[in-house]
Amino acid sequence: MEKDCCFNNILRVIDVLQRNANLCESLDETCSRPFLGNFTVSDVYNTRPVTFYSKDGSLYSVPYTLNGTTGESSIFRVEKVCDCCVTLLVLAPNPDTTTTRTYVSTNQYVTINLECVCVLQCLPDTIVDNV
Repeated sequence: MEKDCCFNNILRVIDVLQRNANLCESLDETCSRPFLGNFTVSDVYNTRPVTFYSKDGSLYSVPYTLNGTTGESSIFRVEKVCDCCVTLLVLAPNPDTTTTRTYVSTNQYVTINLECVCVLQCLPDTIVDNV
């Protein structure tokens, strides 16, 4: 039997939306709105970036390496939700300043125990290439 955690249902919704990225006419602007992006923009978004905060208020962040450069990121893309754990793709700020793409995939993953998370923050929907 699958364990139910506070955030796993909303993260499942985000995961399904990302897998089925398409637009829907709705004015809902919450984390669980049934589409990615907004209906006034013609781009089809494929990612709803999220951040997580622990019970002590600290932001979860992890180190990454991208094209030989190391950094630390607290921005993630939901990849899989299983019981009280979520597997996340680590996103990094896009080093290419000539594009409107905010983040790039690091191709690195992390798993977070949702029982240790106190706050989930959804960031504006975006397009991440190669996800």
